[in-house]
Amino acid sequence: MVHTFTGSCYCGSIQYTVSLDSLDQARTSICHCRNCRKFTGGPSGITTKLPRSTLTITSGAPKTHVSDNGSGTKLTREFCGECGSGIAEYGENAGENTYVFYGSFDEEGLEKLAPKGEFFTKYRREWNPPVPGTFQKKEIKE
Repeated sequence: MVHTFTGSCYCGSIQYTVSLDSLDQARTSICHCRNCRKFTGGPSGITTKLPRSTLTITSGAPKTHVSDNGSGTKLTREFCGECGSGIAEYGENAGENTYVFYGSFDEEGLEKLAPKGEFFTKYRREWNPPVPGTFQKKEIKE
């Protein structure tokens, strides 16, 4: 059974489809690192890791920004040049995977992609409790 999800940027200039043969191909995670907080403007970033081949941009063309993610690894972020909404990101070590910004998905079926884990929890704000049922990882090399 193919699982199809759609998404877009805030203004709708960029639209995409994700088609997964299995929900096991996707993993949604919350990241509390400074880099994700800065890019999203919130206390954490939420992305869904999936094979790059399952993501198809159906309208528009994202702009890209490449920078050091703080550990010497290059991170590419794709976003809308009109409204600034994040669409996807991937690092040099991501292999064939990409990370789609969870907030860019449309609502239909999104409960199937609930977060499974949290990373860099040592940077979590005290007022932001852990998500029940997710694994918690304090550190990854930054």
